[in-house]
Amino acid sequence: MVIMVIGLAVYIYSSLCLYLIAKKRNLDEAWAAWIPLLQMWPLMSAAGKPLWWIILLFIPFVNAVIGIYLWMCIAENLGRNKWLGLLMLIPVVNFVFMGVLAFSKSE
Repeated sequence: MVIMVIGLAVYIYSSLCLYLIAKKRNLDEAWAAWIPLLQMWPLMSAAGKPLWWIILLFIPFVNAVIGIYLWMCIAENLGRNKWLGLLMLIPVVNFVFMGVLAFSKSE
């Protein structure tokens, strides 16, 4: 039961962060951040990549590299140093980084 509650909290937090990032980027599909699997749509749009890149996220090992690259692009699009996207590799720090991108005032 505790694991389910923690999982739900992580899902809500990450969805909220992605939603706020999409809103900062003025994306119409920000609502999709709340729907599992469809979350990839605002992720790609916030990174400024074409939607066909979603296919790359279903390929093992390639998905890790593409995922980090997408967060690097998102950080750059929000006015941060793109190399900060590498923080997504560090457990726990990745949640803090998502929060910084989502809740900061800069665009």
